[in-house]
Amino acid sequence: MANFSIKETSNKPTLKALSFFSGCMGLDIGLEREGIEVLLSCEVDKAARKTIEKNRPDIALIGDIRDYCATQIRETAGLGSYEDIDLIVGGPPCQAFSSAGKRRGFNDERGNVFLKFIDSIVELRPKFAVIENVRGLLSASLKHRPHNLRGANHPLLSQEEKRGGALLHIIRQLKEAGYSISFNLYNTANFGSPQCRERVIIACSRDGEKLPYLTPTNSENGLYGLPKWRTLREALEGLPKEEHDFVKFPEKRLRYYRLLKPGQNWRDLPVELHQEAMGSSYHAGGGKTGFYRRLAWDKPSPTLLTHPAMPATDLAHPEEDRPLSIQEYKRIQEFPDDWLIQGKLLDQYRQVGNAVPYSLGRAVGRMIQTYLSAEQPESFQDFPYSRYKNTDDVSWMYEILGYSEDSIGEQLCLSLS
Repeated sequence: MANFSIKETSNKPTLKALSFFSGCMGLDIGLEREGIEVLLSCEVDKAARKTIEKNRPDIALIGDIRDYCATQIRETAGLGSYEDIDLIVGGPPCQAFSSAGKRRGFNDERGNVFLKFIDSIVELRPKFAVIENVRGLLSASLKHRPHNLRGANHPLLSQEEKRGGALLHIIRQLKEAGYSISFNLYNTANFGSPQCRERVIIACSRDGEKLPYLTPTNSENGLYGLPKWRTLREALEGLPKEEHDFVKFPEKRLRYYRLLKPGQNWRDLPVELHQEAMGSSYHAGGGKTGFYRRLAWDKPSPTLLTHPAMPATDLAHPEEDRPLSIQEYKRIQEFPDDWLIQGKLLDQYRQVGNAVPYSLGRAVGRMIQTYLSAEQPESFQDFPYSRYKNTDDVSWMYEILGYSEDSIGEQLCLSLS
């Protein structure tokens, strides 16, 4: 998969797209393979901008989305005032909604960038818009109240402070602009990626017709007769063993790694070494499976992070005594080997770790092209798109609000102050 040429083209009709929060263009490469031409990228990260300029020098490139109005974006992309835009895509910074952070949502500076992105979609009026984000968006509130200010001795949560408020606000903005909304939480392994990475994809259509969910191409253990999930071994096949660039584990941690086999973690160390290896983390809650974790050859990789050697989220090579290299990161995220990631090594890890896998980009492109051709997409009843339940728009709406999407109108009146 990773050895395809970036020059290959699709025989499908070419659509015009604008890409925001483009990073190192993982999503965009997938779209390109489905006949979608990216006219403009938007990115503020200096290293990622260099990556875009290196690999796609002919694409228009802008910086902070907040510095541009709709007219300026059109002009920079070479589009006329009334020229139709087929697609706008973007994955706004996710830290404001991540369950691992403070979850300040739209009160976070990065959350406000998300709102600007929604405003830009409404102003630019593309035929389709696709928004990618983390699972935490499904439960993030519009206004976050710290947990120490909740409970019996505090006022009840307002509607804006309840889970799901942030996404409800986004839905309201887009529906008021005439867009249909369809979303789900997807495990990228179900679309051919050699990685279990879960992301929310929100698909919007200007014609008001609800778009279908993405069509899986793979399944765990061959469910529905689909090919099985791709493995780490398949992803790294043919990758030269020499000239890998990687950060290093400290010697005190390597001592324990040398005792582990592919697919093992700290629990597989001799019992008498557990507390010594884990230190204060030994008494922490949770499964702690990310500590001293060697990846398994015959399974997809876990979610790639922006650094492969953090103690609680290690991503160690199955056999070699080191973290995954940047070359292996690229293969797992499905970048072509000739796609050149720019910047220092930690900049490269950050870019690739934040990227959207190529296969998920292709799935988005296929869904749009299939819809435009009026073809009926292949469907698999009750397909387990992710490991979580009630993550599709219909089930989510019922769980959050207690009623179906048909009666959503008057209830989506949350305001942001």
